[in-house]
Amino acid sequence: MARGSPGYGSNSRAKAPAPVLRSAASYLAILPSRPDLQQATVRPDLRRFRMKRQPKQVLIGNFFKRKFQEGENVDVSQSGSNLDTNPGVNSDVSPTIADIDNDETPDNDNVGQCSSNLGPSMSSTSFHSRSTKIDLNDLPSDPVDRPPIDSYHPNQIDEIRRAYLVKGPFQPISHNFESKEVYGKNRRFVKDWLVEFPWMEYSTKADKAYCLPCYLFKQNVGNQGGGGTWSTKGFCDWTKKGAIREHVGGVRSLHYKAVQKCDDLMKPKQSIHEAFNKLSKEEMVANRARLSGSVQSVRFCLENTCPFRAHDESENSRSPGMFLGVLKLISANNPDIGKYTLGNAKKNNKLTSPKIQKEIIECFAKEVTKIICEEIKGDVFGLLVDESSDVSLKEQMAVVVRYVDKLGVVKESFIGIVHVTNTNSSTLKEAILSLLANNQLSIDQVRGQGYDGASNMRGKFNGLKSLILRDNPSAHYIHCFAHQLQLVIVGVAKKHEGVKTFYEYLSMVVNTVSASCKRKDMLREAKKERVEKEILKGELKTGKGLNQEVSLARAGDTRWGSHHRTIISLLKLFPEVVTVLRYVKEDGDCSQKRSNAKGILSYFKEFECVFYLHLMDKVLGLTNILSKHLQQKSQDLLEAAKLINGTKSALNDLRQNGFELVLEKVKSFCEMNDIRVLDMMESYGNPRNRKNVLTNRHHFEVDIFNEVLDMQIQEFGNRFNEVSTNLLENMSGLNPCDRFANFDISKIVAFSELYKDDFTIRERGCIEGELNVFYHTLREDDRFENLNGLCDLARLMVETGKHRSFPLAYRILKLALVLPVATATVERCFSKLKLVKTDLRNRMGDDFLNGALVCTVEKEIFDKVTDEDVMIRFQAMKERRGQIF
Repeated sequence: MARGSPGYGSNSRAKAPAPVLRSAASYLAILPSRPDLQQATVRPDLRRFRMKRQPKQVLIGNFFKRKFQEGENVDVSQSGSNLDTNPGVNSDVSPTIADIDNDETPDNDNVGQCSSNLGPSMSSTSFHSRSTKIDLNDLPSDPVDRPPIDSYHPNQIDEIRRAYLVKGPFQPISHNFESKEVYGKNRRFVKDWLVEFPWMEYSTKADKAYCLPCYLFKQNVGNQGGGGTWSTKGFCDWTKKGAIREHVGGVRSLHYKAVQKCDDLMKPKQSIHEAFNKLSKEEMVANRARLSGSVQSVRFCLENTCPFRAHDESENSRSPGMFLGVLKLISANNPDIGKYTLGNAKKNNKLTSPKIQKEIIECFAKEVTKIICEEIKGDVFGLLVDESSDVSLKEQMAVVVRYVDKLGVVKESFIGIVHVTNTNSSTLKEAILSLLANNQLSIDQVRGQGYDGASNMRGKFNGLKSLILRDNPSAHYIHCFAHQLQLVIVGVAKKHEGVKTFYEYLSMVVNTVSASCKRKDMLREAKKERVEKEILKGELKTGKGLNQEVSLARAGDTRWGSHHRTIISLLKLFPEVVTVLRYVKEDGDCSQKRSNAKGILSYFKEFECVFYLHLMDKVLGLTNILSKHLQQKSQDLLEAAKLINGTKSALNDLRQNGFELVLEKVKSFCEMNDIRVLDMMESYGNPRNRKNVLTNRHHFEVDIFNEVLDMQIQEFGNRFNEVSTNLLENMSGLNPCDRFANFDISKIVAFSELYKDDFTIRERGCIEGELNVFYHTLREDDRFENLNGLCDLARLMVETGKHRSFPLAYRILKLALVLPVATATVERCFSKLKLVKTDLRNRMGDDFLNGALVCTVEKEIFDKVTDEDVMIRFQAMKERRGQIF
């Protein structure tokens, strides 16, 4: 190179700035004029090619990709000065071994192949998220939210394309498509187009149609093939169906070429890399055996809620973790798998790394949610949502859908848990919309929503309920009946002074008796001795499940039925509790504990405490039965309303006729435990105060018994206000009990009018006539004689084929059944969450947690997922070296 030529020395470089490195071609163009780059790159590269024995195109592509990234960081005006002025010092330009292998150190089992592009595109569009890898689970579902496909990093474009193809086009079939005026006429998107053109997508936010293959692969060629209408801008002229056919075109159209590229991407055998690295049949069998063993091991861990990993997972470890331990057991008992796994597998293709485990879990979870969403399809469903914090203090929101399946059975299925940064109603709504969109569901399909009574959920103006009602007026809100029942119990405990004092002492006795292991042992030993004596006397029966060990249960305002369990345990352990309190009173650690035990003991030896104990046991016994019924998944709203009214009637009956029964039990209990029984005719309180002389009977019957029950009945009326709404009042016309004795066509028609978008004008004219025929047909059918509710009616209609004979009546029935009753299913999900994410597994990622929890909660559907389905999805997630097909 001649002196003074560009690129020789520092002075010449300062005068002639180097061009910005935009592509591999631009870098190759300046190589002849840069001997320092030739010296720093070519020779070490040749050595590394021999060392790594990697495909040439992969190494060159990674090498120039690094150069491209360095070049973009160089300012045009100062590019010459940024280059190394000393040709001999080449540390900034010579690539390392890690640079030539890959930009990011791959996992041993991350056998996905690099993109076939040798260098980045010449487009000026900046790469999306250059420094961080895009999470494929967070890709936007709605087409209008997607950035241009070429804005992603070239190394990840193929993975993103494959993820979109596996997910499929975004087709909200049950969305309420808006109509707009076009050429003086109201036009809207025709949902049948989604079936006729399976490549078509619809944006619910922009009211436009898009083409998924064209978004993924269409090249920018000006106005050919509609320009960017179908890939970026969106098609919205609903009067021109011919424009859709023009877009499809013939075999040489751009759309056809994009579809062909999508097919080629999902067929890895047709790729260039596969042509160079064609696997033998024996290698494919080995890959399949390794993947099968890993899938079976993951299935076992998910079924039993086991942790996957351990501290030491080396080959010589005695405790490698559940995943590797189960895999070793499978390999030992199945020679066809064992000869290809673990130590017999290649080190870079064992399919046992944590990343592979998480991908298999994701495949299982997506297959489970796929089955759930296929049962719903375009049908309506109810939405149940609640939030709670996990063991790592991250706010998690669980979402459950309530729907009627193909057999007419009401189901409540868990579809996912989402980490939310805050509990604002707008944040929760966006998370719900995103979760529904990822599962091909729409907010327009929601016909009922059930939450607890928190202000961010049921707020009248800005609560989650109100935000969803603005988008979908048919999503009627039902306050969780189980939460309301708990509020009834807590409300009475806070209003009545005597009950409030009783619950305070109840909490104190549980804390005192359970404060140490020694006191708990004393409680158990005293109970054991009393049971043995009573058995010897013949006072207790023996048998399976009888005379089990009992401990004091702790009550909580948010735990359903906890107050009743505490009272029951105290009644069974009353003598033993008194014994422990006497011990603490005499031998307590400090004077404060001794004085507390003395106060509790004196209160527990009073007749009034025993009366409150038996009264609340009787009252909570009635409400606890209602609580258990409300927590059933198949419970319908009409049946729940009947149970609530029945419980109120039982409380009224107890108030009228129950005092004497409760008083007899109290007297008997006091005699057994050496407590003084009061004479009901004596004056209550200080006998010297003759101004207001009250008898003991008046105090216990009027001031305690009647007043507590009156408060309880009043709280029922105040809390369960949904029972008297028009919604439930009109639903009652569907009641099939006693051969449709309460069947009311006018109420059913009024109920259907609450759902304006579910029936056309023509169908509304036919509803009354069809219901009339429906009533007389089913009333004369003996198979519909002994129905217990709406759930039985729906199931029997499907079994007998009546749902096809009376489609409008069955549609109204499903609208009534999807209305939620209680959020018990969501609460069960949080109970499972405590088993999945424990103190020792508190660093689980959100995707890992969601996949594991879905499989743990929906075990019935999880058992239906086959290993073959999981392996197919795993293979389709991205291009892999270890092909099994």
